Amino acid sequence: MFHHVHHVHLFASDIQKSLQFYQDFFGGEIILDLEVAGARNVFMRVGTGRIHFYDQPPKTPGPGSIHHFGIQTDDVGRDYQRLKEAGISFTKSVVDLLYMKYIMVPAPDNVLIELFQVNKAVIPPEYHDYFA
Repeated sequence: MFHHVHHVHLFASDIQKSLQFYQDFFGGEIILDLEVAGARNVFMRVGTGRIHFYDQPPKTPGPGSIHHFGIQTDDVGRDYQRLKEAGISFTKSVVDLLYMKYIMVPAPDNVLIELFQVNKAVIPPEYHDYFA
C-alpha cells in the first residue's frame, strides 16, 4: 500500500497575495482553479507537493492547527537572501545542523514554512529517498 501527503490546505485572507508569494519565492504553479462551496479553491504545485488555498480568511487568528510545513530547496542561503531582499522579516538567520540547513519563513496569514536543504553527504544513504 502506498500513501503520501497530497496537499496542505490553507485559508487565504487575500488569495492573490498568497498565490503570488508562493509563485515568486518557491516556483509555485497553479494547477487547478475552481469554485467549490461558493468560494475560490486553488491548487498550487510546489515541486512535487501541493498547497490547496481556500479563498476565505482563517477561522481563528494565528497559525491554527498547522505549525509549519516543509519545502525542500537546493540552496537555502540563496533563498534566504532573496526573501530578505524582498522585505521578508526573519527572527534568525539560517540554522546549520551539519546534516541540514533551514530557516523558518513567515508567509501570509501567519503560515510558517520550514525551508530546508539537506546535506546528503552527511546523512545515511538509507535516508536519501526521504529527502528526494
